[in-house]
Amino acid sequence: MNAHDRDFAGSDLARLHYGDGDFAVLKPGRHVLCAVTGAKIPLDHLRYWSATLQEAYATPAEALRRWRETNG
Repeated sequence: MNAHDRDFAGSDLARLHYGDGDFAVLKPGRHVLCAVTGAKIPLDHLRYWSATLQEAYATPAEALRRWRETNG
């Protein structure tokens, strides 16, 4: 499945399972939402997430903020 497939283009918001070092696409889409800011993160730019919390972050700053909230 790629960005030109009809089913893929129909839903912009993807659903992922976040693992340690990778993620699996459960529902195809073009982006996920940052758990801290709500910003759209294109899947090809997704670099930061928490496997424990199962959420994505737009930048390292948001990842650090959430880590501090949950571990501090």
